[in-house]
Amino acid sequence: MKKPVLGVALLALAGAAAAQSSVTLFGVLDARVALGRGSIADRTQLASAGTNTPRLGVRGVEDLGGGMSASFWLEAGLFTDDGQGSGSNANNQASGSGPAVAGRQGLVFNRRSTVSLSSGWGELRAGRDYIPQYWNLYYADPFGNVGVGNPMPATYTFGGVNGFGGPAANVGVYASNTVSYFTPGSLGGFFGHVQYYFGENPQNGAATEDDGSGGGVRVGYASGPIYASVATGRTKYAAGDNRQSNAVATYNFGVAKVGLQISRDKKGPLTGKGWLLGGWVPVGAGQILASYSQYETTATGNPEGKKLALGYIHNLSKRTAVYTTWARLKNSGGAALALNGAATAPNTSSSGLDLGIRHSF
Repeated sequence: MKKPVLGVALLALAGAAAAQSSVTLFGVLDARVALGRGSIADRTQLASAGTNTPRLGVRGVEDLGGGMSASFWLEAGLFTDDGQGSGSNANNQASGSGPAVAGRQGLVFNRRSTVSLSSGWGELRAGRDYIPQYWNLYYADPFGNVGVGNPMPATYTFGGVNGFGGPAANVGVYASNTVSYFTPGSLGGFFGHVQYYFGENPQNGAATEDDGSGGGVRVGYASGPIYASVATGRTKYAAGDNRQSNAVATYNFGVAKVGLQISRDKKGPLTGKGWLLGGWVPVGAGQILASYSQYETTATGNPEGKKLALGYIHNLSKRTAVYTTWARLKNSGGAALALNGAATAPNTSSSGLDLGIRHSF
């Protein structure tokens, strides 16, 4: 008689625990036909990430009572065109990169792998996560820093161009081994985000012992149609620290939304600066996107890129959309950037076109 009673009690406890917890599977698949034109070579390919980076993730939250909760978030980037996973990095240094070809690995949680505690005092989060200064480039860009419309500040700062970001710095969009604090959402629209990350090197007096360690901070205000924030961050390297600072402001007029972003970066002896002006215009079941951006560095010749991008997204449902984006980039100062995998000579132009579909779940 006692065993059935015990079984019922355990089932009741399990049901209560399940009621206080939730786990969600989510993802995005985005594929595009990408055409690139340049003075040296054109290219046509099936590519990913025309409006959103493809991803597969699982997240969950548990109510601990007393206004406190615990949560986790695992998110893996992937390539829709061939099914490969996006590359990650273990220590924010070249030595931490896995066996990847063109930034690809097996499916790994490169976009986010975090565990958190939250309450009325805010959120404390640990793991691999976005860096604070990335968000300012993202919020001002109608194209979300992806596809042929990806603006010049993001291309330079995070793309490894002329010694900035990406492979050259290993910390761009994300950092590993982070500890972050986020302010609560009860500050009248004001918010803050502070982060520190570890390079995890032996502290033996070597010049490189602090490589890959660093941090950043972002503070701002978001209320109604207004969003504004500033951010700055630094990653230490014996070969030259990587510093990123930027500011963003957007305003939603209802009939249209506009955004302005400025950035200044430093990688060792090199300095770069750029800006972006973007716009979003809702039209029926779709949205018109536009941006103009430019970025210049102090590398030899002061290479500079100027870019105009126009796009349209048409929503077929809440989860599915088709889109097209056109962009033209003008190089000067010895720059030779090309769009969608094309190749172009220094100081010439390149153009590109995306035709794609996006589905989220």
